[in-house]
Amino acid sequence: MEEVALRLKELLFPSIPDAALSVDVDIEIVRVDAQSIADGAVCPVCGVWSNRVHGSYLRFPADVPSGGRSVVLQLRVRRFTYENSGCARRTFVEQIPGLTRRHGQRTERLRSTLAAVGLALAGLAGACFARVLGVSVSRSTVLRLVDASRT
Repeated sequence: MEEVALRLKELLFPSIPDAALSVDVDIEIVRVDAQSIADGAVCPVCGVWSNRVHGSYLRFPADVPSGGRSVVLQLRVRRFTYENSGCARRTFVEQIPGLTRRHGQRTERLRSTLAAVGLALAGLAGACFARVLGVSVSRSTVLRLVDASRT
C-alpha cells in the first residue's frame, strides 16, 4: 500500500521533494493532505533561515483535475518566527516551491495551465475551455493570469 502512495505522490506532485502527502481517491474526488517536512524556511524579505515554528494553518489551493476527478488539496503550512533587527517582519509563512506562492489561491501547476489556455484562447474562450477541463474560472482571471505570466 505504501508503494501505491509513493506512486501517487510521484504522479500528482513530481516537483515537490520536501512534502509528506496522504492521498485518498474517491469516485468523484482525489483528496490530498500535504505538509512540508523541511526543517525550516527562509524569510522572503531578508533571507534569514528560521526553524522556530510559531503556528500552522490550513490552505486549500485549487489544483488541476486528475483523471476526470477534481483534486482537493489540503495543505498545512507553518508560520515561522525569528529575530532579525534588520527586517521589518517578525513572522513569515513557508512556501512550498513548485506548489504555492504568497497569497496564491491556485497551485503553480494550475496557474501555468490556465495561463497557457489564456494565451491560446484569450478571455471568454479560455474560461469556457477551462470549464471543459474541470476548472471554474472567469474570463477576467484568465486574462490576469496571462498578464502575470508575461512579467
